[in-house]
Amino acid sequence: MPSHAGSTSKNLPPTNVLDELDRAIVAALARDGRLSNAELAARLDVAPSTAHARTRGLIDRGVITGFHASVDQRVVGAGLHAMVHVTLRPGSRQESIVDFASEVRGLPQVIQMFFLGGSDDFLIHIAVGDSSEVRAFVVEHLSAQRSVANTRTSIIFDYHRNRVAAPFH
Repeated sequence: MPSHAGSTSKNLPPTNVLDELDRAIVAALARDGRLSNAELAARLDVAPSTAHARTRGLIDRGVITGFHASVDQRVVGAGLHAMVHVTLRPGSRQESIVDFASEVRGLPQVIQMFFLGGSDDFLIHIAVGDSSEVRAFVVEHLSAQRSVANTRTSIIFDYHRNRVAAPFH
């Protein structure tokens, strides 16, 4: 989707300027992306046409980048979550980083992947069925890559998510 940062399109404020109604729409849809336009309008005490136009404007400006389903990983057999810290070997860093990210991001166990600055290069949030699957993921998909220097795994006992964030570009 094209970015319209800083530009005005269809008499909308620039992307980096959100007024009170824009912020209320974003907050309401972040809590429940399945709200109908009528429900959104009623909740915000605006006309349905206003809610629709403003939501469409937020989408067009790239503020809202998509709508997502939240899946209970336990129900689909992946109730054990872990964070795997990955450090890559020095040398050919750019190529290693790009190759590693491309290889890992599409794996079905990966919920989120973060490219970091600091002592670790990546932080990978995975969901699997049990501890043997955590081990298999780390050994087969991470440690087996020549670019990986080391990994550290932390099991997640519980977590809270406030909202779904759009990917960084």
